[in-house]
Amino acid sequence: MEAMEDDSLDVKDDHNHNHCASSSSKVRTYRSNVSQLADTATVPQPVCLPVPGGEPAARRGKVWSGNSGGSKFMDSDSGSESSEVSETDCAAPPAAAEGKFTLDSTSKFLLNAMAVEDYRKNHWPNLEKAIDRLLIQKPTDHISVSYAQIYSYVYKCVCQQHSELLYSDLTLKITSHLQQVSTHLQASQPENFIENFNVALTQYTASLQCIVPVFMYLNKFYIESKLNRDLREDLMKLFADHVAEKHVNTLMPLLIKAHAMPFQVQPSTMASVVKGLYSLQPEWAQLAPALFSGFIPQINPPAVESLLPDYAALDQKLQMELSMNGFPRGDQSRKRASDDS
Repeated sequence: MEAMEDDSLDVKDDHNHNHCASSSSKVRTYRSNVSQLADTATVPQPVCLPVPGGEPAARRGKVWSGNSGGSKFMDSDSGSESSEVSETDCAAPPAAAEGKFTLDSTSKFLLNAMAVEDYRKNHWPNLEKAIDRLLIQKPTDHISVSYAQIYSYVYKCVCQQHSELLYSDLTLKITSHLQQVSTHLQASQPENFIENFNVALTQYTASLQCIVPVFMYLNKFYIESKLNRDLREDLMKLFADHVAEKHVNTLMPLLIKAHAMPFQVQPSTMASVVKGLYSLQPEWAQLAPALFSGFIPQINPPAVESLLPDYAALDQKLQMELSMNGFPRGDQSRKRASDDS
């Protein structure tokens, strides 16, 4: 009966006949839960750790105790192990944390050094051989070069973040080649200088038509994006600096002399050299405007009406010089008589 009375005291009935549990019932329920927790105290329970930003660790992951003296961070969404944190790492002072960061930096440095060593031993030697063969070929030659293999080496170097090193090696290699070309031109005879210069310029331009495409990744992801330049323009500037500029003072008088004596040099050679010099350095046209105006349009200033008699006099002078050098004017019998005759 007492038990029944006690139980009846645990339930209260309001005016709507709704039963409400008393506080004594809640106390007994809490005690029973505590006793159950005591019975299962040997089972490891998850511990929620605070994380930066105030977000509870339970939302991001749970730390489970293990027998290895450490703990492993488990992803709460996938349940996969993402990292391992030792107890010494958790309790380590800031100095120890800084030491670990130094170790990570050293590891990255060693990995980077290994990657550079691999570049020096494997990638660049193969690229250097291919560049040598492309630089010495003539436009009429057909050298067997695996462009796909060169393209693959360049792609790997760029992906391994050796772009700056590769660009430096490429420019140094081509600079060394152009210095040899300049030395060879310096030993040329004056009568062969224009022809030899044209061969060097034509051969180099043809080589760039093969070199620039296979270095496309280097050009796109380093030279254009970081240096804001273009690979072909840079390599042509190397020719201007190391070959053309060193010999322009010797070349220009020879060109003027050859232009004054038609067909002393092949017209195609003259056109190739003059146009090549203008593409390398347009300012060089001011050294010989009459020469460059014969091959490059709009070099001279626009014609002025007041100077028409002077233009006619120059034209007559040119025709007379051609006639004196053995170039007849042709059959004039069918020419229409002028109004003055």
